[in-house]
Amino acid sequence: MTEWRDIFNPRQLISHYTYWDAFEEHKPKIREEYDEKTSEAILSLLALVSGKLVDYNSRMTPWQASRGYPANVSGGKNLTLQRSFADLNMSVGGMGGYKATIDKILDSYEKIVSYLDADTPSGDVQNGDAADLPYDPNSIQSVVIDPPYYSSVMYSELSDLYYVWIRKYLNDVVPDVFNTPLTEKSEEAVANTSQFDSVSSENSSKRNLANEFYEKKMSDIFSELYRVLEPGGVMTVMFTHKETDAWDTLTMSLIKSGFVITSTHPITSEMPQRVSMQGNASADSTLLLTGRKPHKEREPENAPPSLWSDVKSDTREVAKEAARDLIDSGMSLTKTDIIISAFGPTLRVFTDAYPVVDDEDNEVPPRRALEEAREAVTQVLVDEYLEAEGIDELDDVTEWYILCWLVHESETFSYDEGHQLGLGIGVDIDEIKRSTKTWRKSRGDISLRGHDGRVQNINEKPEDRSSRIPVNPDDLSFSLALDKIHAAMHVYDVQGESACCDWLRERNFDTDSTFKSTLKALLQVLPHDHDDWELARDLAAGRTRDVLDLEFSPNVFADHDDKTMQSELTDHQ
Repeated sequence: MTEWRDIFNPRQLISHYTYWDAFEEHKPKIREEYDEKTSEAILSLLALVSGKLVDYNSRMTPWQASRGYPANVSGGKNLTLQRSFADLNMSVGGMGGYKATIDKILDSYEKIVSYLDADTPSGDVQNGDAADLPYDPNSIQSVVIDPPYYSSVMYSELSDLYYVWIRKYLNDVVPDVFNTPLTEKSEEAVANTSQFDSVSSENSSKRNLANEFYEKKMSDIFSELYRVLEPGGVMTVMFTHKETDAWDTLTMSLIKSGFVITSTHPITSEMPQRVSMQGNASADSTLLLTGRKPHKEREPENAPPSLWSDVKSDTREVAKEAARDLIDSGMSLTKTDIIISAFGPTLRVFTDAYPVVDDEDNEVPPRRALEEAREAVTQVLVDEYLEAEGIDELDDVTEWYILCWLVHESETFSYDEGHQLGLGIGVDIDEIKRSTKTWRKSRGDISLRGHDGRVQNINEKPEDRSSRIPVNPDDLSFSLALDKIHAAMHVYDVQGESACCDWLRERNFDTDSTFKSTLKALLQVLPHDHDDWELARDLAAGRTRDVLDLEFSPNVFADHDDKTMQSELTDHQ
């Protein structure tokens, strides 16, 4: 696709054009009947339909064959030419049709208006640069901001698809908003590495340049918000990103602007069925991070530095306390969200102590505090949700594998999350990837491997087995506790219970505490619909249970559901 028009097939293009042509025909009639502001509002609302029509009628609109209807173009946060795309008749009812779309826009508009009382004063809507607001200093009591999420979504690039159409509708209605052929990208507050292709070097990578730009842009925005807020004013930042880099950059921007970070409140808001969010860098809940403008301005540059050794212990303690409070609250939170929710109190400790230096007088970034918080909260989760004794006595790789299942409750999750979890217990996951085959890359994320694919087929001759599969079930000893369990699962699966009993006796696993601890832990962290959980259950029952001399409580086999209550916004007002 070299031209914007190539996004559509000929029938789609002429259909979209025909609806625009009808809009142009009615535009002067609307302007004649209503005053300027009212006609501008009506035309703007009518023009919104063009974006939705494009969303469901283009060569980049996915067709969901299993469900029998189209998905929207930008649902996956990218633009992709589809092998099978939707081509709908917009003149009939249903999804993607003009009538259904305009009704939905009207319903949304009426819902918004219903929130306003009749005597509500007019609102002031601005469209411009958040780093240059048209308000006086100290004139705003409260600010709520939902900033771009670091490098997750390139909003302006996605917007071009719709911008071209809407500009055609509204260029003469609100020309100041549509004064460029495409969206403005150079000042967008995102970490877009492609913007730095021509200026990167060995000493300054595209990623570093993008990070620096994002931090500078967000610092400018927060500084402007700081300027317009009155002393003691509150700023709430909505943030769902899980990557430490994103939090590190956001925190530095807030600190440099003068805000004091006071807390984070988790609000379950993201739809779990959203395909675009499954396994990516977004958290399951929205985290409302609260910052205040002090009554007396701080001057962090002139403040005496704090020693990291002192801040570190305070960081761990406040993170643990926050995690315990969240667990006891009964709110509907994943374990990942519990970790991230502890970031607020952690960052408050850090900002109060800023600047922070280590024993060699090197400045310590916020990410170090977040890493400590992550490790501390993970230990709280282990104490709360695992009955298995001796987890901390297992080898590091097995412990990392168990903790990944415990924290993320899924075999696929953010690479950064897995990497940070590994660092907390001394595991470089990149170094173990090839040798242990405990995980693989899946579209930039981590996907944990089960026993299938890690264990050589015991029914094949040794010379016929793949050397790339790390676990040999014929071995009498194993370097990883996880290898023992996965090998036992394989033998049980392909040779049956009797052969597995003999195999276990030969290796003296009845007296091996690491085997039992790992088996018990996996029974508690693996989803019950996972093949490995069913095999772990079989190993812990029947004749193999007798061979291993196991004594597990019924809780080990229970399907724990710690999500008991939905968090409401009113809980945090």
